[in-house]
Amino acid sequence: MTPVYGSSGPRRLAGFVLACAMAVPTSCRGDVPPEPRLAAETASAFARYLEQAEARNAGELRAGTPVFWIDGLPEKDRAAAYAALKRGEVKLRQLEVRDAAGKKLECPHGMIHHWAGVIFIPDANLEDALGLLEDYNQHAKYYSPDVERSQIETHDGDHFRVMMRFRRHKVVTVVLNTEQDINYFRDSPTRAHSRSSAVRIVQVENAGRKDERERPEGDDDGFLWRMETWWRMD
Repeated sequence: MTPVYGSSGPRRLAGFVLACAMAVPTSCRGDVPPEPRLAAETASAFARYLEQAEARNAGELRAGTPVFWIDGLPEKDRAAAYAALKRGEVKLRQLEVRDAAGKKLECPHGMIHHWAGVIFIPDANLEDALGLLEDYNQHAKYYSPDVERSQIETHDGDHFRVMMRFRRHKVVTVVLNTEQDINYFRDSPTRAHSRSSAVRIVQVENAGRKDERERPEGDDDGFLWRMETWWRMD
């Protein structure tokens, strides 16, 4: 996150992220595992999980639940967490939602990663934070090398449609083209939140070459099939 500076007092920016159902190839005969495919039951399981996550998030917004989960920590841990944020660190924790009966929601043939993160931008106000987040045409510069391309396709008020290309290199290099549908909401003069859904995710083969091509949705190596994101700004 690139620092932003404004003229008013300090503000905090919290990002709550529910990200991705990822493939876990099942074993098969022989040494070579089958290529992952997005199965109907995997997509349905993610949809059920998303429904519960949406309900919880909406309930927290209605109730005015404190934005920052670190505020619920014991005093000593809370002080340490805020000190870390002021040093520029990102505070993360893994989340999980369950069904109405408290039962864990399984995702056959896939994994759901659900994380919450908090960052602090010194000397920035809400408008500064929103200006940075909504500056999608510059996200490839702000978030390089993970974001390789970013372009606003349509923009109407607080609604954006954005194309983003992600590149991730660990043992192998993975390039994904995504289309994001994003809405922003002003909750008060000092608070806002946003909701983003990746309505299209496709893996790119031979990225940057003449024979570059997109693989069919869900018929790929299973690195990322779904991505849902919530941001809250205070």
